[in-house]
Amino acid sequence: DYVLSLVDSATVPRICLLPTASGDGEAQIRQFHATFGSRACEPMHISLFRLGSRPIPLRETLLDQHIIYVGGGSMLGLLAVWRALGLDAILREAWENGVILAGLSAGAMCWFQWGVTKSLGYPAPSPGLGFLPGSMSVHMDGEPARLPVCRAAIADGTLPPGYAADDGVALLFRGTELEEVVSSRPGRRALKLGP
Repeated sequence: DYVLSLVDSATVPRICLLPTASGDGEAQIRQFHATFGSRACEPMHISLFRLGSRPIPLRETLLDQHIIYVGGGSMLGLLAVWRALGLDAILREAWENGVILAGLSAGAMCWFQWGVTKSLGYPAPSPGLGFLPGSMSVHMDGEPARLPVCRAAIADGTLPPGYAADDGVALLFRGTELEEVVSSRPGRRALKLGP
């Protein structure tokens, strides 16, 4: 509801899931449609791993959305596929044209210069798309091993200063400026890390 509320209330939002980080996992796709299918919006998803059998014009389809929502999974895998298909450039164009970019886990970190991913099986710094300055670490409460890695990498200069967030916490940016932190769960928080 919060994500949909970011679109002008006179508009029925078009929202597209990119479940790339999960390998276009069916469970993630079903959950997305179950969540957004009963709301006042037009949900769709793009399975990049199935483009060979279900081709669509990627640029035109994504630029026509009000919201692009990116699911969780492997940040390294997500970015490799996006770069191979030119989605990094398409998503930057969408963002510059006012499309809302949202996501959770890998889908939240990917917009920053850096994230702390577990794509290799353990927490490690990984470059993101760089639309937002700084770094982002997710699952602060659910996967506590990430935060010390993030803090150490910021301290030694591997990562730029940034943010860490508990599960269920969202950071809203307008352009590249943090505007608001919201939580869907009581007692959850986000931290600003670094100088």
